[in-house]
Amino acid sequence: MSDSPRSATGRSVGGATTTTGPASELAAGIDNFLVYLRDVRQLSRHTLDGYRRDLGTLLEYSIEHGKSGAGELVESDIRQWVSQLHRRGLAGSSIQRGLSAARSFFNYLGREQGRPRNPAASVQAPRRPRKLPKTLDADQVNKFLSFQEDSLIARRDRAIAELFYSSGLRLAELAGIDIGDLDRHSRLLTVTGKGSKTRTVPVGTVALDAIENWLEVRPGIASSDDGATALFTSNQGQRISVRSIQARLKLQGRKAGMHQDVHPHMLRHSFASHMLESSGDLRAVQELLGHANISTTQIYTHLDFQHLAKVYDAAHPRARRRDKN
Repeated sequence: MSDSPRSATGRSVGGATTTTGPASELAAGIDNFLVYLRDVRQLSRHTLDGYRRDLGTLLEYSIEHGKSGAGELVESDIRQWVSQLHRRGLAGSSIQRGLSAARSFFNYLGREQGRPRNPAASVQAPRRPRKLPKTLDADQVNKFLSFQEDSLIARRDRAIAELFYSSGLRLAELAGIDIGDLDRHSRLLTVTGKGSKTRTVPVGTVALDAIENWLEVRPGIASSDDGATALFTSNQGQRISVRSIQARLKLQGRKAGMHQDVHPHMLRHSFASHMLESSGDLRAVQELLGHANISTTQIYTHLDFQHLAKVYDAAHPRARRRDKN
């Protein structure tokens, strides 16, 4: 099988390619761009195929609208092309990828042919709807945290789960905790978050008790210096891995009879949602979560509004249309 990328018209690109018909100049320019990406940028075949598909849709649009060359395409054409992709049902991320390919292509033409204008430069893809994080309500959290055994592993897993919900930690933050990071007297924990930034968070009494129970049975023999300092370790005396934590929480969810897989970020989201619902203090929740921008924390206000809307719809006599019967 040849490693040559395919041209915008479907032919292999391995040198000079002859193109004919409408938009032949544009097709030839795309072919040359693909050769440049392969030979100069040395992009992978998978990436080249992505560029070919995305620019192929731009070529199709140009043919449909009688545009024979890249120089005839203006910003309104790019906007119409994006709208066409949107009507076809392409996701916002796919349209953004196509726009990125178009910008790179027109920048290439600018360097190679002295074209100063990039018609795709200021065009934006439709904004993707922001997905709300999945959370557990208080009853679901209690159900999940009801461990039925008291083995060494169960004590560790209980301490991990309680700490996630108690302090709203990220997965990597929890895995990276050392024993010395926890001040059990003041019930404060220092964690290292994104960008190597540290923050201090409180630890609830229930989580602290679970940690104390784990430390009573935590293996004293470590397989490495890193394992010797880690708060949570594996059976082999190594610092517990993020994948192991994910797997253990998922298993506990199934043991507890949860109807959905529980993952670390779900406990973090639940912590944030419940804290905000009870306190209404957005800035405090931002600090506890370690968010650099409060706009990231504000997504939890939408969750709160969602809950209020459900209560309103269920309780208010004029909230929604009722059946006449």
